[in-house]
Amino acid sequence: MANVPLRSAMLNAQVTNQNLADRCGVDVKTVERWLQDETRIPHLRHQWAAAEALGVETVVLWPDAIRNTVKTGPDKEVLTVYPYRSACPKSIWRNLINSARNEIVFAGYTNYFLWLEHPNLAKVLKRKAQQGCKVRFLLGDPESDVTRRREEVENVPLTVSTRIRITLSEIEQLRDVPGIEARYGDEHIAMSVFRFDSEMLVTPHLAKLVGHDSPMLHLRRYQDDGLFDRFAYHASELWSSGRDVWQQPQPTGRTPSD
Repeated sequence: MANVPLRSAMLNAQVTNQNLADRCGVDVKTVERWLQDETRIPHLRHQWAAAEALGVETVVLWPDAIRNTVKTGPDKEVLTVYPYRSACPKSIWRNLINSARNEIVFAGYTNYFLWLEHPNLAKVLKRKAQQGCKVRFLLGDPESDVTRRREEVENVPLTVSTRIRITLSEIEQLRDVPGIEARYGDEHIAMSVFRFDSEMLVTPHLAKLVGHDSPMLHLRRYQDDGLFDRFAYHASELWSSGRDVWQQPQPTGRTPSD
């Protein structure tokens, strides 16, 4: 399988095969082999040189290198841990979205940040759905008591209900696209789960902190009933009990605070 993260990082950094080969001190055919086979792990010095040339961490380009040499137990499904969700490079999100072929799940309570960090996301998701990828949004209900209580806890100008409404406005253009669904569910207020086929980003929300200030785990599925499957179960159960966003009137009740 091709190394999609490496290719994407090279495109983002506008670095050619020959450029990277020169920076790493290898033949251009070696770089081509790295791109063609994600299981081909370069020598450590070449990993460092490539990461420096592309402006990313080595684990972004070759996550298997860390897992295979260090992790052997259940935690091998944990690729990376970020103390803050905002510390995760935007390229990670782009790579995961672009690489997904079968299923994308955005089970964040507001999903507001997605539209800020990925301006063309709606077009990308429409294209993914047309290619057969199932896309699901699980949102909090902007009119619910859970949302209202969370707004009191966070006490920030850009309220939870406002952020949800922004997402509702963005996904409205996708409502008639086959394969794209949206549901309300309040039980994921304390944890966001974002799934991209066999990879996942999970954010447990801490106390009064908003999402971008809470930690995040990057997981990849490698075993039955491991961490990935446990969080996948969580998202699936909440989805099954959710309420269809587009089968009921859009909320327009209270006016969010400034």
